[in-house]
Amino acid sequence: MKVYALVPAAGSGRRMGSETKKQFLLLGGRPLFLHCLAVFAHHPQVTGIVLVVSPGDEETAARLVAEYGLDKKVEKIIPGGSERQDSVRLGLAALPEDTDFVLIHDAARPFLTPDLIDRTLSAAVRTGAAVAAAPVKDTIKVAAPNRLVERTLERSTLWSVATPQTFSYRLILEAHRRAQEDGFTGTDDAVLVERLGRPVELVPASDTNIKVTTPTDLLLAECLLGSAAGAAKEAGMPGEEAEKERGFMMRVGSGFDVHAFKPGRRLVLGGVEIPYQRGLEGHSDADVLLHAVADALLGAAGERDIGHHFPDQDPAWAGISSLIILEKTGEIVRRRGFSITNIDSLVIAQEPKIAPYVERMRANIAQALKIPSERVAVKATSTERLGFTGRGEGIAAQAVCLLQEVSTR
Repeated sequence: MKVYALVPAAGSGRRMGSETKKQFLLLGGRPLFLHCLAVFAHHPQVTGIVLVVSPGDEETAARLVAEYGLDKKVEKIIPGGSERQDSVRLGLAALPEDTDFVLIHDAARPFLTPDLIDRTLSAAVRTGAAVAAAPVKDTIKVAAPNRLVERTLERSTLWSVATPQTFSYRLILEAHRRAQEDGFTGTDDAVLVERLGRPVELVPASDTNIKVTTPTDLLLAECLLGSAAGAAKEAGMPGEEAEKERGFMMRVGSGFDVHAFKPGRRLVLGGVEIPYQRGLEGHSDADVLLHAVADALLGAAGERDIGHHFPDQDPAWAGISSLIILEKTGEIVRRRGFSITNIDSLVIAQEPKIAPYVERMRANIAQALKIPSERVAVKATSTERLGFTGRGEGIAAQAVCLLQEVSTR
């Protein structure tokens, strides 16, 4: 059975009052839209994900998806339409023709759970259409245009509908086609199926399945994240696991490397070839800076060192650019479930001066690791002619990094 998740994330977020679109606002240290994507990406029944974003946001979304290690499950990122219904219709058209069921879930609902995916999918298999919903707690009144009450609705029959909304792919595709032909715009996808006279099953969902629309909603979402961590601790979950439950698991790594000068070699630092009378001795291009950064990342991810992953006895790495080593290190880090928060690095050398090349080094490191260059720092210092670096015998480098575990809530 092929099951796809379709995530509309093309809203403007005007009610947030922020220049940043709400799907890119941070919740628990990561962009809002990535919370539900992580749950879909780690669910065994979800075959793939199609993400629909505002036109022009495709590159930003793709970079963040890759940075958080979700790019293997997110098969397509496409531009949406002017209205949510248009975006969903475009997303449906982008799914494989042999899709059996599709889960449509708003990117602004970060508290999706695997259990809710399971239950809406099971209901959709039974009836063809199912939506997450919660019984209405408040009394609902119908008012005239002058705000005078016309009648009070029976609360026991009222449900507040949310997402995911899960459908037989052929059914929801036909529902959207008919709605487009008729010029009908609904407030959710289920109403399009209802217009066809087909049943829609309600699946009870938690009150925490909120939609972040206003600044107050975002504040509430942060409180809910904190509450989840507190509940985990009260349940006796170890501190590390409780932090993972909240989505704040952080790991620090440090790296250090040194290479001696050797005549007749190119000098490469940070992926930049620097004019100098000597280069550094090593099996690869001996880029001491990138080696230190790679070791810091591997350490933070709980992996063995660079020598284990890229041994100097292996001819495959002879003379290779260390940017390739760093790129593969980034892949290891993402496979381990981490994203890179920042990197701070230091080159220790009496000469040559590297200040003119720092920005290119930062850009090279960022590109290899698929992160913004603003998250990379490259600094340089001398040792005032003390020690082997001060005597011009070689160059040393050290690096520190911070990783954050990708939430799978």
